[in-house]
Amino acid sequence: MSHGFHILDVFARGLYSGNQLAVVLEADDLDTDTMQAVALETNFSETTFVTGGTDDGGAYRVRIFTPTQELPFAGHPTLGTAWLIRHILHDEPPDRVELELGIGRVPVDFEGAQRESLGFLRAPAATFGQCLAAQEIAPALCLNAQDFSTAAPIQQVTAGLEFIVAPLASRDALSRCAPQKGPLDDLEKRGLRPFVYVFCTEPIDEENQVASRFFFETNGMREDPATGSATGALGHYLVEHRFFDSARIALRVEQGVQMGRPSLLYLRAQPDDVRVGGQVFEVAKGEIF
Repeated sequence: MSHGFHILDVFARGLYSGNQLAVVLEADDLDTDTMQAVALETNFSETTFVTGGTDDGGAYRVRIFTPTQELPFAGHPTLGTAWLIRHILHDEPPDRVELELGIGRVPVDFEGAQRESLGFLRAPAATFGQCLAAQEIAPALCLNAQDFSTAAPIQQVTAGLEFIVAPLASRDALSRCAPQKGPLDDLEKRGLRPFVYVFCTEPIDEENQVASRFFFETNGMREDPATGSATGALGHYLVEHRFFDSARIALRVEQGVQMGRPSLLYLRAQPDDVRVGGQVFEVAKGEIF
């Protein structure tokens, strides 16, 4: 049986930017092994599967896979899948689409009915873990301890997924980051998942306030062009540490520039309420067999 699929660019500034996502519709009959094989075939950072209609509460059941594992939550797959459901499975685009994910129900709200409208997902609640000294993580990124900002700690933050959030002192330091598997493995031995999100307050685009990069391992070390889940963790982190001297922030975050996939994420955060938004563009559609 064939299944329709769509390729989307999420948190994009237009076509062929942002983070790529494959979405497979009507995937009820696919088992876990087949879903994993399809995700490896696309080889995007994530592929999602809409496994049926809405549940009793009106949420769509969705599973998220990287090329090597299933995830309970991820940002750009949540936004992209909700956007596709909104425009493909509804005659009139609703203002809200809810997804039932591995972590539970996640709402995605849209501002306007147009396909290019902004969508905002609500980030999961955060917990804050251990802090690291700059010299402990610097070798994992080919940086020096002096490349890290002292305005807030380098800290483990879990918001649906676990990240190491690290503030950098400059755009130059951000551009020089080069993840090293050996030192990252050493961090994992300490109980720190090697998902590293770095950011600075020297973006290239003067309309933005933050520039970021995200490194992780799946089928080798990768960089992500736009990471909604990590940006949600960043929102909790910035509010927790009053990084911008406020408990309420509204920022534009650029990512993916070094990869040639410029992305733009909108971050609205206050205590216990963090939302990450962006635009979605459909690039291609077809069938898998």
